[in-house]
Amino acid sequence: MAADEAAADARCTIACRANGPLLVRGPFRLVDAEGRVVFAGTARALCRCGASRELPFCDGTHHVIGFRAD
Repeated sequence: MAADEAAADARCTIACRANGPLLVRGPFRLVDAEGRVVFAGTARALCRCGASRELPFCDGTHHVIGFRAD
C-alpha cells in the first residue's frame, strides 16, 4: 500500500476521559473560526473544564480545580 493510501485509511478517534479531557488520536487538524490551522498532528488532549491556560488544549488544570463532568 502506498503512503498516501495508508494516510487516507488512517482513522481519528476521540475518547472522553472521566472528569478529564477529550483524547484525540489519529491524524487530525484543528481549525479556528477564520480557517487557520491551530494544530495538525496525531495526538492531543482537548480541555473540557474550560480552565486550562492552553485552551483549547488540556494542561491538567482539571485536577487542580476538581472538575467533575456530569
